[in-house]
Amino acid sequence: MKEEIRGMVCDTATGAPIQRALVELTNDRSKKEAPLRILTGEHGRFRHEVECASDWRVSASAFGARCDARPASADCGEMVLRLDVSSNFKPKVYSITECGEPKECGYPLAGRPYQLRFERSNLIHSITIAGRGFEASPLGAGGFDHKIQALGAGTLEIESVLQGQDWPDGLGGGPIVSATTGFPFGQAPPPQVSRVALQRSSVRPTQEENLWTLVRANSRAIGFNAYRDFINRVLCGNGVSIDNFPTIATDGRRFQREQGELISTFGVGVHDLLRTATELFLLLNCRVATRRTLSGEELTDESSRRQFPTPNDLGDLARRFLGNNAYLQHVVETTFEGLPPGGPFCDFVRHRTEPALIELIWSYWHEEGMLVQSVNALARRFQNLRARGGHDALAHFELDPLRPLNNVLWGYVQEEHRRLTVPRRALEYSHHYGFTLFGKANAAARAADPRSKFVESFHNLLHKCAQFFKEDNDTTVIADGYPLLNALREIHLLLAQGAHNQFGDLPWTARVEMLMQQWIMARGETRDFLQSRLMVPYTEAWMPQVDTMKTVQGWSDVTVSHFRDLGVYGEQILLSIRYGNWVDLHDEDVAKNWARYFRPEIQSYLHSYRAVAGIDLTNPDTVDYTIPAVHLQRRLTEQARVR
Repeated sequence: MKEEIRGMVCDTATGAPIQRALVELTNDRSKKEAPLRILTGEHGRFRHEVECASDWRVSASAFGARCDARPASADCGEMVLRLDVSSNFKPKVYSITECGEPKECGYPLAGRPYQLRFERSNLIHSITIAGRGFEASPLGAGGFDHKIQALGAGTLEIESVLQGQDWPDGLGGGPIVSATTGFPFGQAPPPQVSRVALQRSSVRPTQEENLWTLVRANSRAIGFNAYRDFINRVLCGNGVSIDNFPTIATDGRRFQREQGELISTFGVGVHDLLRTATELFLLLNCRVATRRTLSGEELTDESSRRQFPTPNDLGDLARRFLGNNAYLQHVVETTFEGLPPGGPFCDFVRHRTEPALIELIWSYWHEEGMLVQSVNALARRFQNLRARGGHDALAHFELDPLRPLNNVLWGYVQEEHRRLTVPRRALEYSHHYGFTLFGKANAAARAADPRSKFVESFHNLLHKCAQFFKEDNDTTVIADGYPLLNALREIHLLLAQGAHNQFGDLPWTARVEMLMQQWIMARGETRDFLQSRLMVPYTEAWMPQVDTMKTVQGWSDVTVSHFRDLGVYGEQILLSIRYGNWVDLHDEDVAKNWARYFRPEIQSYLHSYRAVAGIDLTNPDTVDYTIPAVHLQRRLTEQARVR
């Protein structure tokens, strides 16, 4: 019984049938019998009758491609043999250039001329270019290369009939297959105007930015506005309890006892409560374990300064960069090498590696701004002491017993023996920075170890910062960071030399006392008596009263706002230098990042110093190394001469 082998030969990519493809049938049982050779018909199909279909192998070939198959049985149906032929004849798109060979283009754009090139054009029987919005014209002999241009975005379809060479041995004409190729043309972008702009040279991010973020966040946390809010909640008897600070048990219990006594009697103990609450306020905001996060506005401000992502958990940041401060650890490891771990002295040293971010320069500039003198003047008048001279500007100062300021001033006067004296602070200013105070209260004070080179080094750093900012703004120049790095290292060493004896306690105590003095000056009773100017935009509530006091007493006429800025920004600048491990840093990028990060504070310090001392530290010709008190005394003398 005869069986039939039938099938179709088609193109793999398009599925188009291949006419006149060569099909060879080989009988595996009869090795000597030559293969049967037939050609596919109009629709690419073939058929042949044999004795047993499973004994035969079938192969098809066309345009150099070949495919083999074997029928499974007589009833297997039509075989499909696929040959990859059309991809071999796909045209390519080339850009048209004025000179030289055209270059192949992967994604042509509308509005530009291209060339369609058929690499084997001798096999193409006919070609049709279809699609609206396209212009095409033949190029060269034979018409198989075309110049093509799209008027808009779209897809160009090319239909071509490929005909191969005739088969040998008289089998007939060569194979024929139809191929369709699509080319997407994109929309050409509008012509753009090239803009050339120079930019500031980039500097790699440095880990020291985390310490600087902590310094600024701490400065905000212990600022007067936060302190005033805390104290108001304490004195109102609500909103603050021992539960707010369980880690400070001793001070917390004392605070709770004094708060209870105040609420029940509201007697003279209000001053003791004010001092205790002030100390707790600093402990809560300066300790390494403090839990604090940045607000949305603070986070935005920090992100604009930093190159690293801004951390929001400041407590974790403090533990990593203050609890394990690189500079202090360096001192411990080099100076106290070999201490037994776990010993009492070792524990003491480790405790000191968790510093409070307070700098004495804050107290110095607030004292020069007449904060302390203003409160002392009120305290003297409270005791019914007449001011020196013929006229007493505070003669009508009267406090009623119905409001708390008279209790505060009573305690303030009674605790005078416990407060820091002017000579005590002046000697420590000299020990830290080489600064001094001029006046009758400090006439006989002489420092044993003044830091005489600090003013020179600090003003030199500020001067170099001003030069760096000018160079950094010039995008044609790469600013040099090594002068800054050397100046930072020099000040770091000078600050370290002054970090002895009273370094840990006197700045803390001075800050406690001056925060209390600010609160006294911000009280409504003081404001009502002095009748300060309401329309001046001061940043903190105590400042108008101090300026008014300076006016009525004939002191310096420079607003206390500048002194406040010198204290706040000077503290941030020096803290970032003191607790940075500058002795081990040799990378100028760290110094550049430091200057760029603290640029607003440095520029504000330079401006306020010019306003207070009359000296421009940005002068390119010279740097002034005179201590600030000399300039302040000179300006006060000139002011008195004019009057």
